[in-house]
Amino acid sequence: MTDNPHSTAKVGGHPLHPMIVPFPIAFLVSALVTDLIHLYTGGAGWAQASMWLLGAGIATALLAAVLGFIDFAGDRQIQRLRHAWMHMIGNLAAVALAAVSFYLRATGGAVEALAPAGVTLSAVTVVILVFTGWLGGELVYRHRVGIEDGSMALARARVSDRAAR
Repeated sequence: MTDNPHSTAKVGGHPLHPMIVPFPIAFLVSALVTDLIHLYTGGAGWAQASMWLLGAGIATALLAAVLGFIDFAGDRQIQRLRHAWMHMIGNLAAVALAAVSFYLRATGGAVEALAPAGVTLSAVTVVILVFTGWLGGELVYRHRVGIEDGSMALARARVSDRAAR
């Protein structure tokens, strides 16, 4: 059996957290892009697109957070990793900033709340995501979270292949 920290939230041996993570990243980075396009063009549709992207980013980030927390809570090795704590706290901060931005836009108008508060919150959110994404890479590639090594991984793959037939 592998000594690597393992993923608890998985289906068919595949960790779910890394499958979901690209969605909130794409939505929240795209919200910054549409914010910048709105500032450049003045088109109100871009500000409205940012609202939708923020909403989708927050919703998918919450799903990723639940799956990530299941992994975090399910293995003491992960809980002992400083990178895991920083990754979790940073991502929670990014989602909180996105939620504040969404709230400001929802209550103050998508166009009116965009500059300077909305675009600033989007930019800070993306900067945090770059940092926490780096940490996520550290967790997988340096600390080998969710990576199965050796003969046990091969044996599990064979069992999964047989079960699929």
